Amino acid sequence: MRGILASSIGVTCAAALALPLAPPAAASVSSVSSAGTPAPVAVAVADVATRTVGTAGARTGPRADVPGSTQSLPLRPLTRDRASGAVLGLTPRTVRTFSLLGVVWEDPSVDLHGRVQVRTRAVSTGDWTDWQDVETHYTQHGADPDSSEAASGKARGATAPLWVGESDGVEVRVLPEPDAGEPEEVDPVGTGPDEGASGGEGAGEVSTLPAGMRLDLVDPGEAEPGESAGGPEPQAEPGGPEPQAELGESAEGAEGAEGAEPAEGAEEAHTGVMTAAAKAASAANSALVPLGATQIPSLTAEETREELVALRGTGLTEQQQAKPYIGPRPSIVTRRGWGADESLREKSFVYTSKVKAAFVHHTASGNSYSCSQAPSLIRGFYRYHTKSLGWRDIGYNFLVDKCGRIYEGRAGGVAKPVKGAHTMGFNSKTTGIAVIGSYGSKKPSSKAVKAVARLTAWKLGLHGMNPKKKTSLTSGGGNLYAKGKKVKMKVISGHRDGFNTSCPGGKLHKKLGSVRSKAAGYQGR
Repeated sequence: MRGILASSIGVTCAAALALPLAPPAAASVSSVSSAGTPAPVAVAVADVATRTVGTAGARTGPRADVPGSTQSLPLRPLTRDRASGAVLGLTPRTVRTFSLLGVVWEDPSVDLHGRVQVRTRAVSTGDWTDWQDVETHYTQHGADPDSSEAASGKARGATAPLWVGESDGVEVRVLPEPDAGEPEEVDPVGTGPDEGASGGEGAGEVSTLPAGMRLDLVDPGEAEPGESAGGPEPQAEPGGPEPQAELGESAEGAEGAEGAEPAEGAEEAHTGVMTAAAKAASAANSALVPLGATQIPSLTAEETREELVALRGTGLTEQQQAKPYIGPRPSIVTRRGWGADESLREKSFVYTSKVKAAFVHHTASGNSYSCSQAPSLIRGFYRYHTKSLGWRDIGYNFLVDKCGRIYEGRAGGVAKPVKGAHTMGFNSKTTGIAVIGSYGSKKPSSKAVKAVARLTAWKLGLHGMNPKKKTSLTSGGGNLYAKGKKVKMKVISGHRDGFNTSCPGGKLHKKLGSVRSKAAGYQGR
């Protein structure tokens, strides 16, 4: 791939040089901080001989103690191959350090019919990757059409986020496909240096693409001081304290108040300096752990049954009180544990009445991550969902990494029926669980599958649901079921069962039968 080396911003005349794998041209980009304030950033020219990067304001030492940032770069027509027609994209360029990216556009109701491909330059080596595909069908992981979240006027269309690791250079190409059919299984994998060149054969007109397309580059930032980087490996046998308190509110409303003191032996609090929003998010789990806890410990089967009675009390049926079917509570990394910047989300929590089903997803963000990086990925998803897509919070209720660690997603309390934005049309009375990675052609790890089974056994057990049965849900509107249609759905379903999408990937979807059986077994059925 040949790039163009241009002069830096502020110079009135420029000379263009064609160089093999040339470093990116100088550019001006927009940076959005946690406060959402755009600031112009001048990007300097790289040294061609050494392939090192000189970026104005770049971090050259340890990462700055900031909660993260987003750079937005508008996509422009590419005309290097004039004979094949115009496509959108970005020529190679140097940018401030980022680790996750996605393409965003104005109207969330408009689909992107085409291919989005990127290549990036690694900070550690200075080498450019091969072209990678970005999953373009993603907005169906959103709020229900008639919800206040969807009607906020803030929502935008977008591709799935792609994790690329710490990078400082990027190139993008968008190849429209006007006659695109049903969603394809797309895993972000290299397509080779010459395959699908920008403006290649079959590219459509720019006018067929969504309006206002831009590339968002996300730096997930570091965890706040006092926060952990995830937590220990999941334990084979659960064990832990016996919290005592009520479940709290289960209808739409404001942030929950502080609950009862957890039992002796629960994880010690890590309060440090907590904002009001951080305290509210942590207090939503106060029936389970102290304020400021970074991890909710696992419980034994007996401790979980006792906790169920304490949480639900008179809300349980006589049969549930006599023999509750619920899996042992698994260990869960809290939002404070993965380093959530609570200023990014909406202040209030939104609940649904109960949880009748669980929808399983994949994040479609690629599989090139280590388990120690999972908290960074989640911070990236969170920032992408709130700042780029305009959602009130991260969309998923829970996330699971390839090592089987479980993470709290949308704020409001892991034991409460928090309403997410994960399965358009079926966010009411459900919970959304996303396995981090792309599973169209790659099998999920056995640890991840087991973690989903353990999580659903507990979460569905709180509401007396049998993982091997079906339940009735009412569609909020989507491309498979019209609004108001009652649908019989498996209690543990894949995203594609409620919406025409490839999510959670064919390989993960095939594992759901095993998840149902394991979850039922954990419940003692």
